[in-house]
Amino acid sequence: MYTMKEACELVNMSYETLKFYCKSGLVPNLRRDERNRRIFDDRNIAWINSLNCLRACGMGVDEMRQYMELCLEGEPTIPERQRILAKKRHILVQRMEEIQRSIDYVDAKQTFYNDVLAGRVRYFSNLIDTGTPTSEIPERLANAFHAGHQTNA
Repeated sequence: MYTMKEACELVNMSYETLKFYCKSGLVPNLRRDERNRRIFDDRNIAWINSLNCLRACGMGVDEMRQYMELCLEGEPTIPERQRILAKKRHILVQRMEEIQRSIDYVDAKQTFYNDVLAGRVRYFSNLIDTGTPTSEIPERLANAFHAGHQTNA
């Protein structure tokens, strides 16, 4: 059995957040001690870790509650839970792709800046006129960015 403070440490959650989750009914089957303080068991801890993952997937409290209610109904609701998780996975993959494009952009910018500082390329900018003719902009830089990312600033 764990106290509220111990549970917070185990699940890496603030006291306020865990208290909110408990008051919101997101931690079912929670027991209390003789002084009416919440006490957590290993199953509660495992579920709260699941809530952390669901939150990181982008679920709000209402969605987490819906998912929890399906879990409480047992095995017959597995297909519905799979559909919910599949939708979240799709969104996460899209976010991951966007993050990768952003990382690629930052890496290309760093390479460009290093090349400018080392004298390998002339500096140019989309924001100010540097006098560099468009024909002198390396094709790898002109075409390096996609999905709305700009090459230089």
